[in-house]
Amino acid sequence: MKNNDFRHTMKYLIVIVGPTAIGKTSLSITLAKHFNCEIISCDSRQFFKEMQIGTAVPTIEELAGAQHHFIQNKSIFENYTVGDFEKEAIIKIYELFLTNDYAVLVGGSGLYVDAVLKGFDEFPEIDASVREEVTLNYEKLGLAYLQTELEKRDPDYFSVVAKENPQRMMRALEVCIGSGKPYSSFLNQKKNTRNFTPILIGLEAERSVIYDRINQRVDIMINEGLMAEAKDLFPHKDLNALQTVGYRELFSYFEGEISLEFSIEEIKKNTRRFAKRQLTWFKRNENTKWFDYLTDRNEIIRFIIEKFIIHNS
Repeated sequence: MKNNDFRHTMKYLIVIVGPTAIGKTSLSITLAKHFNCEIISCDSRQFFKEMQIGTAVPTIEELAGAQHHFIQNKSIFENYTVGDFEKEAIIKIYELFLTNDYAVLVGGSGLYVDAVLKGFDEFPEIDASVREEVTLNYEKLGLAYLQTELEKRDPDYFSVVAKENPQRMMRALEVCIGSGKPYSSFLNQKKNTRNFTPILIGLEAERSVIYDRINQRVDIMINEGLMAEAKDLFPHKDLNALQTVGYRELFSYFEGEISLEFSIEEIKKNTRRFAKRQLTWFKRNENTKWFDYLTDRNEIIRFIIEKFIIHNS
């Protein structure tokens, strides 16, 4: 796709961000209907077709409300990276822009949102011996080793990383050790030219409200069969895609390490922590316009039209 493909017409990517359970899916469908466009999902947990209940995939009714892309399009057995997503998402977005001036990007995975907006960061090659050393130490010492080392070597990245995700922390630690520089120093360096104007919309609420919504969502997931879904996936518990909240806690229950009641409370607690990290990540972008989650959708539509479309016409 050449850089000047869209030079005659302004193209808008409406990006909806915010913590989990805040209502991003509902807003994205409302906007997609209003602007008569399609939705790119940017939730790294919803890519996998084997994980439905625990990742809060949009319902059949919601999916019917607007055309969605990157929902349950991969298998947990595939090795799918943020770099892979960036390439596929950009191709799809440019394809949509051939026939439409608008598209909606929605999701809570900050790294993946940034990859679409700015390009995927380039990291130095790391010697295999460093990777082996980090992996060996993790196997011997557990998560505490990764957390302690990463906080010491890169406190900035440690403040936003998923601290229960060993793969992500190991990767960051490998870069820190192998390059002698903080992992965060390699982030946001590459500035890719994108042939669209991003319109960043954030949804937020009081922390107590977010936490209540998360607790309610987890209870609903349990009632809808999350335990059975996790049980089916338990034989594959070591796969990277399953190192995530909502599954790991139940795997610990299946292994007899904790009670069912405690595992459900852990899901709620870890999801609340995840939401806090999401907000920390997304609040870094000063170009995001934040709205209370109860804001009338017409007010958000009016903001988009007046701030961007009329202004640029």
